[in-house]
Amino acid sequence: MSTARRAGGRGHADESHDEPDERWAVSYADMVTVLMCLFIVLFAVSNVDKTKFELLANSLATGFGQEEKDGGADTAQGMVIPPDLIKDEGVVDLTARAAAELESLEGLRERMRTALAAQGLQDTVEFVIDDRGLKVGLVGAETFFSDNSTNLSGKADAVLDAIGDVIAGVGNQVSVEGHADHRLAAAPFPTNWELSGGRSTQVARFLVEHEGIAGSRVRATAFSDTRPLAAGDTPEALASNRRVDIVVESAEEEQVRALIPALVAAEEKGSP
Repeated sequence: MSTARRAGGRGHADESHDEPDERWAVSYADMVTVLMCLFIVLFAVSNVDKTKFELLANSLATGFGQEEKDGGADTAQGMVIPPDLIKDEGVVDLTARAAAELESLEGLRERMRTALAAQGLQDTVEFVIDDRGLKVGLVGAETFFSDNSTNLSGKADAVLDAIGDVIAGVGNQVSVEGHADHRLAAAPFPTNWELSGGRSTQVARFLVEHEGIAGSRVRATAFSDTRPLAAGDTPEALASNRRVDIVVESAEEEQVRALIPALVAAEEKGSP
């Protein structure tokens, strides 16, 4: 009995013995598989098909209105620029935009001329269209201000009222710029900076307070005697340098505005 029990005991012990746990091998195999996939992807990325890359680059360039690169291109149709501003070769027609902006500025100038002529004030201002926009020069400081004064004259009120009505009808930014001749300032102005700045501020205030132009659209600037139009001490030269300019600024981007002076010159050359 004892021998049988001992034998039976040994058999029971052999049946309950645990085998080694090899479940870790499954996780290890998964990790090896993932690493293999990673290296395959890295290898594929490191070998770029140059032809396909150029086709993709040209396709994107065409979609943004740029010229094709050498080697051909996939002419995509997803244009992000209005078709009427695109030439056949896909380049934005900046000249057409500049011409349209010039026409708009000329229309603004003619409306001001009409408003001034209705009151017999057509000779009190000078107009210049350039890459900044439409500049309205107030001719002769004495017409608008008393000598060594920043107070607007009665004629200045009438002129500013006429052109202010036109400016109020557009959304352009307005820069009012005061200038002085090279002579030393007299009391109560310490320098020509204060004199030119005071005059530009008075004009800006009139446009805002009397013409209802939003203050956020208007700024006043003083240039003292740093930007003369004429050299010398003649009365004519001094008068031309002692001025206030009202610039109705173009809202177009710089590369379009840069083309406007050439268009103006071509118009003047072609006019009889």
